[in-house]
Amino acid sequence: MVDVAKSLVVGNSLDDATQLGPLVTAGQRDRVEAYIAKGSQEGARLVTGGGRPASQRTGWFVEPTVFADVEAKQTIAQEEIFGPVVTITPYADDDDAARIANDSEYGLAGTVWTSDPERGVALAKRIVTGTVGINGYIPDLHSPVGGMKASGIGCEWGPEGLRNYQRFQSVYL
Repeated sequence: MVDVAKSLVVGNSLDDATQLGPLVTAGQRDRVEAYIAKGSQEGARLVTGGGRPASQRTGWFVEPTVFADVEAKQTIAQEEIFGPVVTITPYADDDDAARIANDSEYGLAGTVWTSDPERGVALAKRIVTGTVGINGYIPDLHSPVGGMKASGIGCEWGPEGLRNYQRFQSVYL
């Protein structure tokens, strides 16, 4: 994960070479930086990133950030950061991984990384999130997506997403 984070090209979103653009506002950048500080204060191990990229003198940028040895109850593991921050939590087996993944009030999206696709699908089915990617995450605009628990409101994309804009009514004569 450290190699991936360090390899990302941070820059102007309009530049085709950019892989990670700025956050949407200065307030969101400040919010993400507060989460990074909280992660360090609570004992998670910051292994890369955590600051503002030196290559970007202006804009609301945060370096791709990776924390390791994150405990499931730490704030950065329990809350939605909505910034370029990855947390890594060790687990004993698939049951423990599913328990950790589901032990949150949120459930927007998740990923399962494995060399065994069948095992990945079996674990994905146990995770309570709106979407799950196996060995990556590329949403399909034809499939419905929506959060679970305290994540998201309603459903987007696919025919199911249209239900948010429909009202059904039966009229009898």
